[in-house]
Amino acid sequence: MSNLLTDNPIALQALMNETLFSAGFVMDNAQNSSSENLPSVNWDSSTEEFVYKGDKSAGILFILRYPDYPYFSPEAEEAFVKTIAALGLTLENVAVVNLANPQNPNEFSRIRDFFTPTKITLLGVEPKSLVLPEIPHNSYLKGRAAAVFNTFSFEEMFADISKKKLFWGEFKTFIAS
Repeated sequence: MSNLLTDNPIALQALMNETLFSAGFVMDNAQNSSSENLPSVNWDSSTEEFVYKGDKSAGILFILRYPDYPYFSPEAEEAFVKTIAALGLTLENVAVVNLANPQNPNEFSRIRDFFTPTKITLLGVEPKSLVLPEIPHNSYLKGRAAAVFNTFSFEEMFADISKKKLFWGEFKTFIAS
């Protein structure tokens, strides 16, 4: 073999079609990682169909897609908790599902059937990705069983205060309805 450019065992395994044995050397964890620069997410798991945080029986569901965190970034979770607290809600009486978790199906019908929500908030999740009709940001669509509010992720709102103001005005109305 000529000029291998990696000593990563996972990459080598993918490239080789023969079994390789160690010659007694040990690689440290930094070399052993196939994704050194990518954050490592320890995804929650569950025996249920979905992995989620909170209580699905309350009928209020928040759907997000944060690939770098099990649910929210620390800053976003703090903002989320303060936001729902201002409306008399807590993490214990709403459900939060992260569609980036590989265990969670990204099918709206399965989400709806499992959670049976009456109010769904899409936090940075495009409705089209769930095969829903187009819903402009900071507005909602009432369906037969649930109303779906489409808004920005907390990171988008952190970056643009005007998005945060638009969100808050409509979100209060949505939750109160």
